[in-house]
Parts: sequence; C-alpha cells; structure tokens
Amino acid sequence: MLSIGLIQHYNRYCCTYRSYVPNVCEIWGIYSWNKWWRKTNIPLFNRAQTGHRSLLLLTTHRANMMVGFRSCLVVQWLALAAVLGTVFGLGEDLDRPLFGPPGSPIRLHESDPGLKKALEFAEERYNRGSNAMHLRRVSRLISATKQLVKGIRYTITVEVSNTQCKKSTMLRTCDFYPESQKLKTELCMFEVWDVPWQGTSTLLKQKCQPKVEVEETNKVEDSSTSQSPEESVELLGQFKEFMAKYNKVYSSQEEADRRLRIFHENLKTAEKLQSLDQGSAEYGVTKFSDLTEEEFRSTYLNPLLSQWTLQRPMKPASPARGPAPASWDWRDHGAVSPVKNQGMCGSCWAFSVTGNIEGQWFLKNGALLSLSEQELVDCDGLDQACRGGLPSNAYEAIEKLGGLETETDYTYTGQKQRCDFTTRKVAAYINSSVELSKDEKEIAAWLAENGPVSVALNAFAMQFYRKGVSHPFKIFCNPWMIDHAVLMVGYGERKGMPFWAIKNSWGEDYGEQGYYYLYRGSNACGINRMCSSAVIN
Repeated sequence: MLSIGLIQHYNRYCCTYRSYVPNVCEIWGIYSWNKWWRKTNIPLFNRAQTGHRSLLLLTTHRANMMVGFRSCLVVQWLALAAVLGTVFGLGEDLDRPLFGPPGSPIRLHESDPGLKKALEFAEERYNRGSNAMHLRRVSRLISATKQLVKGIRYTITVEVSNTQCKKSTMLRTCDFYPESQKLKTELCMFEVWDVPWQGTSTLLKQKCQPKVEVEETNKVEDSSTSQSPEESVELLGQFKEFMAKYNKVYSSQEEADRRLRIFHENLKTAEKLQSLDQGSAEYGVTKFSDLTEEEFRSTYLNPLLSQWTLQRPMKPASPARGPAPASWDWRDHGAVSPVKNQGMCGSCWAFSVTGNIEGQWFLKNGALLSLSEQELVDCDGLDQACRGGLPSNAYEAIEKLGGLETETDYTYTGQKQRCDFTTRKVAAYINSSVELSKDEKEIAAWLAENGPVSVALNAFAMQFYRKGVSHPFKIFCNPWMIDHAVLMVGYGERKGMPFWAIKNSWGEDYGEQGYYYLYRGSNACGINRMCSSAVIN
C-alpha cells in the first residue's frame, strides 16, 4: 500500500535523528514495550496493513507537511493508531468479507504461542466430536500459517494419533501407544479462527483421513499421473453430460479445463464418501461438482452457525404432550411450501426460519403462505445477509419489524439490497421463539405435535449427495462444526433405517426433489444442536 510505504519512508528519515527521538523511532520493530504485544506475537507491520485506509492517508498527508522530530512523532503515533484501530476492530470496512484476504498467510514455527493455543482448541473440538474410546492428540506438526482476517485465522496440517488415555483424562498427560499399529494416525487439516479481543475461537474446518490411505494414494498418483485413453474419454463424456444437465457455461477454454480438473477430483471425493457412508445414501455428480470445497463453502454455507457465543438466548420449548408416532411428515398435511433456491448467497438461515414460520402460520390460521426471505436478507440488521446469519437473530428481527411480507410482494434476488419493507403488506407475524430439546426422540415428538422445525447441521456430506439416507461417520461430520440451516419437516424409516426428512434451499434439482435425508438416532452431523421454532399466539 502506498500510504504504508510513505510511513516506512518517514520512519527511516526520522530514525536518523535518534538523539531527538530515541524510543519512538523503534516502534515498528519493538515488541517488548508492552506485554500485550508480546502475547499476541503479531508483527506490527501486518497489523498496520489492515488498518483503516482513511487514517493511513491522513498519516501520509501529515508526514508530507512536517519534517524532523514533530513529523516523526506524528507519523509514528498515527501509525500506532492505525494498528490499534485494527486490533480492536475500530473503523473496519463493514462490507469486507468475513474471511477475505487482507494480508498474506505467515508461516509459523511450532513454538508460536498463538499456534499452541489454536492447536489445543482444535484437539479439544476434535476429541469432543470423536466417538473413539481413547483420546487422540497431535503427534506431529507438518505445517502452520496464520492470516489476519478480523482476528487470526490459523491453517494447520498435523498428524493425530491415539493415546493410551480414556476420554476422562487430561490430554496433556497422555502418552502415545508404543505400538505403531495402535496409533491409528490420521492426517488432519484444521482451520481455527481466533478473535483475541473477544476471547472467542471457532473451528471453521476439520478434514481428516487415515495416514496410510493418504500415503497409498500419493504412491498411486506418483506412479501414474495420466489416465488411460479410455478413462479420459469416459471422464470427458461425464463432464459434457454434467454441463448439459445443469446449463454450465464457462468464460474460456482455460476455465473449462480448470473446472474439468475440479470435476475429476470431486468424482474421487464422492467415491470416498460412498465407501465411508454407513447409510443407504448415493453420492456422485451434482450441480456443485465443478466447485472446489472452498468455493462451495463460501457460497452456499454459513460459518456463523458454529459461533455459539453469537446466538441470542431463547426460551425452552414446552415438551410434547405425548410420545412421537412411528413416523410423521408435514408435507402430507399441507404445512410445507415448495422447495426454494437460495442461489449464490449464504442465506440458508433465512430460508430455514421462513419455512418454520410458514408451517406455524398454516397450523394457526389454515393458510399456507410463501414468505419473503429477501426481507430478512435486506432488513435484518442482526445478521449478515449473504454472509450468514442465525435463526435466533432472525426471529428477533421479525418481531422488531412487525412481520413478514409474502414472496410475491418482496421477491427474492439473492443479494443484499436496500430494505424495502412495508408494514401494510405484512402477511404473517410471530410473537416469540423457542429452543427445542437436544434429545432426538423429544424433537420428533415436538415436531409431530407442533409443526416443521428450523434446524442446522454440518453439511459435510451434502455437496455430492444424490439420494438415500445419509449417515457419515461422526469423525468426518463433526457435530460442533455446524454450517448450514435447513427445515426439518418429518421423520420415518426406510428399510429399517430411521431418518429425518430435511427440506433444503438449493432448488428442486438437489438431492431427492430438493430434500436431504439424514440418519436419525445418533445426533448425526449435529442435527440436534440448534433446533428452534417461532411461536404464534
């Protein structure tokens, strides 16, 4: 940045006058002047890079006006103000993406205190989501970086192995198994987002697979990097069929080639999902098969859902008056509107909430309405529109607004616009909201008695889901890493396999006519962790 360069220039100029300003001129390199700076271990220059732009321009202007001691002092302390503005989140550009790239990733040494803290947090969440008997911890650090993104995002690749301790033991005191076959080492990638000034950490991503499998895969890829002519022809045919079915058009041949490579990798991922699924699900080509995992996550998912500290408290729902019937589906009773499509906008939270209110309004008033998600995207000041939101916030926003308009009156566009809410067009209102039990039997009983439920889950297996009952292993679908909000409309069994019927918001060409079926009874993918409903008196 030009302004940063000018600040550095004046720092060098000013530092030739050390007899006048012996300490201030060292501000860019000194970390020991304050214990807080030593704790954070973040270079000041990287902090200043993410500071408020207008403040840096002001710094440049003052630097051009003044020379000597006073100039140096002004430049240094305005630079420090830019730093502090970044650290405490002051003056930030509110339109900047939550996980955008304001600074390049910095490689970390294993002794970095922030990295140690992030690893301990990742280990704790990993073990909490694992159904293994023994604790597992990091046995080797392979690589680690950090990036300043409204906090610090750590990207860590490690090996994780079995210890000899049961889960009730303190992890740091646990030794690894001496026998290599009992270690069951996995190669894991964690992404941890740490916000030091809020005291919060969030596990954004966890991806693990057995180390042996990775090594064998690498051997195969190294021995033969090219496909046979028959395989290449088959792959190209699959890709052309995919493009025709989903009306895919690419801007150039280079882009088409890139999407073909991604498509090929995703086919292999779908095959792995298929081999690891415990249910009856079929995984394969979907309309998302030309997207990288990162593209899919940033466009269609909602990382805010895993930030428990942001949730607004709700009253607990009264339990159902009786036990759950063997099966129930609100689609058979007229309480569910047709499947909608959120498009390339992370507004799943809005669709989950409007779907719930549509069902509640139908049960109270006998009319099934299609309510406006766009009203929430535009007018809900508690959430972040296409960058994610929380159902608990959405309920409160609807109460404050006075209700929801219909889809016809306030049409969905898939991007944030100026709020155009009109009170006289309100078609449905709510009085409050409640949080359901986390027991799946109690959730089923409440749903059958009271209507469809707003829920959220880990969407690990959803990108390539085609049909059937999905049942990923818990270690791959961590219940604490919730990133997608949906609507639970019913439950039942298929060939003895219990399931939840889930209305998604990715269009009718996703899954089974827009629905995703998830195994019921094991809290799969955290489906029980965020169940809620509006209340209409």
